[in-house]
Amino acid sequence: MSGLALPAALAALLAAGLLWRRRCLSLVAQASHELRGPLQSALLGLHGLSDDGEDGRVAAIDLELRRASLALEDLSAAARGRRAGGVPGDMELGALLEQAAAAWELLARDRGASLVVEPPLMPVMVRADRVRVAQALANLVANAIEHGGGEVRVRARPAPGGGARIEITDGGPGLPAPLSELVAGARGRRERRGHGLALASVIARRHGGRLVTAPSPRGARLVLELPGAGAPARRAR
Repeated sequence: MSGLALPAALAALLAAGLLWRRRCLSLVAQASHELRGPLQSALLGLHGLSDDGEDGRVAAIDLELRRASLALEDLSAAARGRRAGGVPGDMELGALLEQAAAAWELLARDRGASLVVEPPLMPVMVRADRVRVAQALANLVANAIEHGGGEVRVRARPAPGGGARIEITDGGPGLPAPLSELVAGARGRRERRGHGLALASVIARRHGGRLVTAPSPRGARLVLELPGAGAPARRAR
């Protein structure tokens, strides 16, 4: 190897090592961020178990604790530069929204926001990992409640070409930067914000869907698109 080739090879190895370390740190940061949301919701839910609607609240707490458990698995896998695996299957989206709504309502009430959840008018089957989709939606709803406020609306409908669209809108000032910049900044550890959006984007992509923004007269509008039942699921890198 020539004198010029050796420094170039070392520089390439160093660059690859830095990229790998950055990815691991990004995965750890996202998993750590994900732990805070479900644990906070679980504590709020347990505090109000004596209220009416106990069954729905217990189901919501169970879902939040499953999110926390999966986040811990992600932390363990992050040391290898990976995420924990999932179990995709055909699931009815409306049932998941109704189960998760109780925890979202508690968070909205705690932050002084109002929440409206509109499940699909008819059953909508999607191909997805149930807990991963709960992770994505909970992060998007929490982001809308904490940074948007006002009236937060979650609306799920069948997508024109098959699958489903879940829209999350809020009454705040809108996103502080384009979605792509917020997601890239969180993945590259350049920003402290955006980790929930980055996590939701990865979950959408690994299911063969996507996370996008849509025009809104006020506040932010994020759209999570998921493939219909029977579609093959993709795995995120």
